[in-house]
Amino acid sequence: MSERQDLQGRRIVLGLSGGIACYKSAELVRLLTRHGAEVQVVMTPAAESFITAVTMQALSGRPVVTSQWDAREPNNMPHINLGRWAEAIVIAPASADLMAQLAQGCSDELLSLLCLARPRETCALLVAPAMNREMWSHPATQRNVAQLRADATRILGPDAGDQACGEVGDGRMLEAAELLDEVITHFQPKVLAGKRLLITAGPTFEPIDPVRGITNHSSGKMGFAMARAAAEAGAQVTLVAGPVHLPTPRGVTRYNVTTAQQMHDLVLPQAASHDVFIATAAVADWRPATLNEHKIKKDGKKAAPTFELTENPDILAAVAALQPPPYCVGFAAESENLLEHARAKLVRKRLPLIVGNLGPATFGRDDNTLLVVDADSHHALPAGGGSADKLALARELMQDIAKRLRVAAAR
Repeated sequence: MSERQDLQGRRIVLGLSGGIACYKSAELVRLLTRHGAEVQVVMTPAAESFITAVTMQALSGRPVVTSQWDAREPNNMPHINLGRWAEAIVIAPASADLMAQLAQGCSDELLSLLCLARPRETCALLVAPAMNREMWSHPATQRNVAQLRADATRILGPDAGDQACGEVGDGRMLEAAELLDEVITHFQPKVLAGKRLLITAGPTFEPIDPVRGITNHSSGKMGFAMARAAAEAGAQVTLVAGPVHLPTPRGVTRYNVTTAQQMHDLVLPQAASHDVFIATAAVADWRPATLNEHKIKKDGKKAAPTFELTENPDILAAVAALQPPPYCVGFAAESENLLEHARAKLVRKRLPLIVGNLGPATFGRDDNTLLVVDADSHHALPAGGGSADKLALARELMQDIAKRLRVAAAR
């Protein structure tokens, strides 16, 4: 599948200040452009000591601007023109010195001058710190970070880990892929700002013995896409995941479980404190009534074992029965008669909304086709037919859910 054009047409100034993390900025500009952004690189003199303007020009496809006296601008004012052109300035890496200048409004070179002169209503400032752990923890740096946040600057990171000086701790710049996700998140509409969402994802695994169990083909990809899209939309997101091997979306709090009972026991106490519950997980309806202590052996003499099954708790129905319940969104993975089965589940569990899909056609895939069903109507996603990648569908669903929450609040 080709790259999603999440940043198509977005105009971004990528600023580099001095630091060894400049090597990550080369990958970042490549990722930004691959996702559709127009990127103009601005470098401080210190940054040029770590990476060349030639490299950044080759990757961005634009001449790099390094001086406020750049005569290529007709009015000789790149600090004005670039701020009017850009929708966001991303500084990666941002050194302790540059952050101090930004916090105090000082500007002795192009990048800090550009940030000071930008129109704040139309050009956001995103800053990715990169420095030694002692520099990051210094009270002066922390005062500057607090001031930048108070000035509506978004601080991206930093991360913790090995540092170029040989020490270990906070201060590492986020990786390029993480910064890409942060930039994409910045541009997503914050339609769920202030809301708390609880989402389940993936399969459950019901053990028969210490090595075998009952499970299903759910990959968890749709549920993780829902969690990421909700966080992008400004929500505080809690994700309860069955046994899957997927990275946690940035900004999401994740809990891992194995069985349906574990998922139930984790979800139920938390559900009432959330505004929305989205049951994306493919929860096993049944589990073995007893668990064999040791692996059941096949010795060629015994007949095939048989198992008594007992019903698992219905997590979605239990949450929907709370008084008052959060806004509950169910998922129905069917193999046939999708609308009929989805609507029956909607009625049986007393849900305001259910999302159906044909499980065998989507398990493990990066794309999906959905059917959104409420009490009065239904519609397909994507609207034009066919399929779309799961994150794009999740973003559409978040827009839909946000509208329904506004309508419910107005009643």
